[in-house]
Amino acid sequence: MTNVGIGRAAVIGLGSMGLGMAQSLLRSGIEVAGYDINPDAVAKFAKDGGIVAESPADAARDADAVAVVVVNAQQTEAVLFGGDGAAPAMRRGGVILSSATMAPEAARRLAGMAEAAGLEYLDAPISGGAIKAASGELTVMASGRPEAFSRAKPVLDSVAGTVYELGDEAGIGASFKIVNQLLAGVHIAAACEAITFAKRLGLDIDMVYKVITASAGNSWMFENRVPHILDGDYSPRSAIEIFTKDLGIVSDIGRETKFPLTMAATALQMYLMTAAAGMGKDDDSSIARMIAKMTGLELPEKSA
Repeated sequence: MTNVGIGRAAVIGLGSMGLGMAQSLLRSGIEVAGYDINPDAVAKFAKDGGIVAESPADAARDADAVAVVVVNAQQTEAVLFGGDGAAPAMRRGGVILSSATMAPEAARRLAGMAEAAGLEYLDAPISGGAIKAASGELTVMASGRPEAFSRAKPVLDSVAGTVYELGDEAGIGASFKIVNQLLAGVHIAAACEAITFAKRLGLDIDMVYKVITASAGNSWMFENRVPHILDGDYSPRSAIEIFTKDLGIVSDIGRETKFPLTMAATALQMYLMTAAAGMGKDDDSSIARMIAKMTGLELPEKSA
């Protein structure tokens, strides 16, 4: 596959994942413009040498590649094709890398809109968290036309440790990400249930963490999220609201396809309860706090 060079790239959405991707692109020597409505995120991006844009269109002006790292399909469509949208400002033949978790049909619809605008579209959901985003070691679950992969290659080489080329049409990458999010959401909920259950049993939960992470019951999410609970630190690395959205998409697909998703449905209710308790924007390990409040348990609190 021919490697098409990138003269200028844009990242729209400078949250923990998008900022890390932008930093990785800057390290690789690519000129990067970025846009976000959060001034703190923009300030971090500017400090790293990025070009601050006033709108998605401003960020994408003459860009060969635009990575869209926002929350959902609706936001993706808005920043690409809405007022001051990025798509009309891009170089013709440029590539959009769409990284938000969304339903497969939404990815296919956006790909069609991009094609009509003379652009390539790579359905490119990401996984790995903020740390791997910052180090350029994300996992990308991508699908799209060969031309889209070719044009996106310099960006993918900069931001990803592993790129899975999953098919030649949009929607396949989105489907893989939905399966991943089903598992991730269930595993976080199970980890929170397990550590609070251990607390109810009167166990030293620091020792529970040590034992479980060396045992068959461990999961990546248990190992990653339980330290937030042990530290009493619920500042959002990934928020509860992310999984009310993502497991909501899983639930919608299950209903449409008449496929039972009992574990995902139960986990979704746990996220919804936590959001209803006022913790929607907090770290997704806050399910443990919700369970603790329901059961009268005291979990560790963040030290001053």
